[in-house]
Amino acid sequence: MSLFVEQRLHGVALSLRPVACAAAVFSVLGSSALAASMDEVVVSATRTEQRLSEVLADVTVVDRAEIERGGSNSVAELLSRQPGVQITTTGGPATTTNVFVRGASTQYTAVYLDGVRLDSQTTSGGVTWQNIPLALIDRVEILRGPAAAVYGSDAVAGVILLFTKQGEAGVQPFVGVGYGTHGTYRAEAGVSGATGVWDYSVSALREGSDGFQSKTVAKADPDKDGHSRTALNANVGLQISAAHRLQARLMQADSRSDYDNGTKKDNARYKREMQSAGASWIAQWSEVYRSTVSVNTSRDDYRLLPSNEETKTRLNTYLWQNDFQLGQYQTLNASVERREDQFTNPKIQDGEQSRHQNALALGYGVRMGNHSLQINARHDEDSEFGDKTTGSASYGWDFAPQWRISASMGTAFRVPTLYQRFSIYGDATLKPEEGNNKELMLRWGQGDNFASATVYRNKLTNMVAYSAGGVCGRSSCYQNVDQAMLEGMTLAGAYRAGAIKWHGSLDFQNPRNEKTGQMLARRSQRYATLGADTVVQTWNVGAEVQLASRRHDKEGDAKILAGYTLVNLSASKQIAKDFTLTARIDNALDRDYTLANDYATAGRTFYVGLKWMPQ
Repeated sequence: MSLFVEQRLHGVALSLRPVACAAAVFSVLGSSALAASMDEVVVSATRTEQRLSEVLADVTVVDRAEIERGGSNSVAELLSRQPGVQITTTGGPATTTNVFVRGASTQYTAVYLDGVRLDSQTTSGGVTWQNIPLALIDRVEILRGPAAAVYGSDAVAGVILLFTKQGEAGVQPFVGVGYGTHGTYRAEAGVSGATGVWDYSVSALREGSDGFQSKTVAKADPDKDGHSRTALNANVGLQISAAHRLQARLMQADSRSDYDNGTKKDNARYKREMQSAGASWIAQWSEVYRSTVSVNTSRDDYRLLPSNEETKTRLNTYLWQNDFQLGQYQTLNASVERREDQFTNPKIQDGEQSRHQNALALGYGVRMGNHSLQINARHDEDSEFGDKTTGSASYGWDFAPQWRISASMGTAFRVPTLYQRFSIYGDATLKPEEGNNKELMLRWGQGDNFASATVYRNKLTNMVAYSAGGVCGRSSCYQNVDQAMLEGMTLAGAYRAGAIKWHGSLDFQNPRNEKTGQMLARRSQRYATLGADTVVQTWNVGAEVQLASRRHDKEGDAKILAGYTLVNLSASKQIAKDFTLTARIDNALDRDYTLANDYATAGRTFYVGLKWMPQ
């Protein structure tokens, strides 16, 4: 089943010492998210179903059980516990958030929610991570590495697919409440099920927090910076016949988040609205041919208070995807896709700008004995820039039972945002940013035990930066002036020893500006996650350690953000029939650490939740 109607089918610059440490860790550790069964079906690598054991790309799966067990406060926080991902926030979970995949900023990762593309045309662009309510997410797939030959613009460093719950046979209601430090609260309810030809899932959420003083400087607002959010999600499917299915989906999230504007006046806040909606028709025309037609739309709006400045992004996509099964071991995919962007902001020319892209994508996969090959190519025609062609090729060799070595290379691009081109700081002649990636991966898997080592090198050129000079007539403008090298090694896996399931990941990276030789801002050269889960009497308990080395707050700046070590603890227990109690302590040692200079973090926090879900 395609991504857009997916149903739950149930030269690297490293020193010798890090490599030696990595080898030791590789032998015993991994990521809990990667502990998913190797027979699990994923769709992120090619937009079609593949068993995880057959995927040549570097993919992580996080299911609902892992989300609930981890107790993260936001999607970004959940991602930060996965291999190859770091984040920064400017305060709490509802503040401005940047997610770095393999050292690349948010705008270089394409993000989809139930097949609906999410994006923003503001400043640097990229998805507004703080808009997405984690409580409504049922599953996450993280693809590390470029995938523009499959997804088009923005998939330079990776792709992240978010899925909400789908209805299954019977009726499954749930109600949950929770409370924690800083006045954090959550109330959620929903029902899912299937009857006859219909399946459905509906859920609602109200959550928020009093927050904490997010800035550490004297000129900051004196008040706490809290947030609140109301969200609704609905999925409805109709199985017209054995060969034809229709599906519709909608998510709406409205939020309010306070921020420090540096004037010692409170009531400075963002009001945000996020919506994603879509409809799909999937048709199995024969044993060898299946098609998917999807129409999707999303919007990302926010208003700044007290200035009342409003910004709106609209994104429409249309997809016709065709999948062919050529015998038992070959697949062919052909897709036609259109993307339309519209942006409204008082600082851009005429107050509103728009553009569109038309694309043709082809993919071919084959397995011959112990050898696998995947080739993809895509041609995008942009209304402003003209033609752009990208491609990728991956080869895998199963050289021994449970072992595979694979190599891949791919090109990617990213179109500058409408703000970067048409704002008062913009340049309408900006060129697309480009990426060229090569990587090598070694993977072992046996049942739920799994380990992998991936080495990558991604060169980015024509990067858009806000810097002195330019043609906009101001002291600084957006310009194609930068180029970067993102290179590193990621080690991940999982291993069960008796009653304990160990999990973890270890990253060495060297993301730098090639022109200046400086490290890119707020990226650690080394970071890791190590944890263990087990059962103690009737309690499911877990412990996790997150480590990160020091970072520069700004590129080339002398200000260094110190490294940190965080310890997180979690526990859950069925306390009565149909009732489950969960508890989590984050930063249990109450470490003082900083993700962005002059911005505070929450300190030690505690959260307890109770959920009723009839079995």
